[in-house]
Amino acid sequence: MPTTPTRAAERNDAGPARDRRAGLLYGLGAYGLWGLLPLYFVTIGIASPLEIVSNRVVWSLLFCALLLTATRSWPQLAVLLRDRGSMLRLSVAAVLIAVNWLTYTYAVLNGHAVEASLGYFINPLVSTALGVLILKERLNRVQWTAMGFGLLAVLVLTFAYGSLPVIALTLAFSFGLYGFVKNRVGRTAGAVTTLSVETAVLALPAAGYMAWILSRDEATVLSSGPTHFWLMAASGIITAVPLLLFGAAARRLPLSTIGTLQYLAPVLQFILALTLLNEEMPVERWIGFGLVWVAIILLTVDMMRRPGIRRRADASAAASARARESEAATAPPH
Repeated sequence: MPTTPTRAAERNDAGPARDRRAGLLYGLGAYGLWGLLPLYFVTIGIASPLEIVSNRVVWSLLFCALLLTATRSWPQLAVLLRDRGSMLRLSVAAVLIAVNWLTYTYAVLNGHAVEASLGYFINPLVSTALGVLILKERLNRVQWTAMGFGLLAVLVLTFAYGSLPVIALTLAFSFGLYGFVKNRVGRTAGAVTTLSVETAVLALPAAGYMAWILSRDEATVLSSGPTHFWLMAASGIITAVPLLLFGAAARRLPLSTIGTLQYLAPVLQFILALTLLNEEMPVERWIGFGLVWVAIILLTVDMMRRPGIRRRADASAAASARARESEAATAPPH
């Protein structure tokens, strides 16, 4: 029996719908794991932040080698290694992500998890500012209003903390610049290959530091029992898996959805800081965070509104083109 048009249309719509559902699950998984990361650092808190980050680099590189083998991505890595421009950008990205990892680990282990979550709330504002300063992008009224709320929030939090929120700003700018640099690498380089290059760039100093503290009997990775060793070794998986989930989500979801999902991570970090890590939240900080959240809402609404505006503009342009074609077809010859 021939397939009816309705059933065919339903089948055609089912594929994208499944992709969107899968993408949403992948995105929730990625940002959920990043949001729960403080729990992992607390379990290995007997190690210093520098030892944790060094182990994270070394074990991530080993895990990436396994992933490259499993996905047969060594040829793509070889192509990337021959691209001098991409290698330079990924080397800069490696330094930026190392600064980000080290700052975040220090913050969680030293009672600054709330401020760390603030950094990732501020990050979209920093990315917008980088677009203006570096790419000379123009902001609309809503975006300028959001930036104003963000600046006011930093001023309020500076008063609340008694100094600039250095940890939050370091996290926001290091990750904002990291995303900017990675964006210049292009879409042809996958998450596994770029992460492999970044960890390879950091591997030598990380391994050197580990060898130095091992020689001084200051390393915890081999001296604090098998549970601690395997938790440290798991850092490779904990680093790579959310990135892979994020890559899978980004291929299936519109940018506006990804932009909204990204706030799940700092929200979870903020909740963990208040409930499990028992960090204080005076009234002034609530005001500062509230201003940041207003800025985020404005940016999110603007980001979700733009695709609709573009679609309406495209539809209007197409309608105008069809009208002109119709007029040309019916007009008498000259």
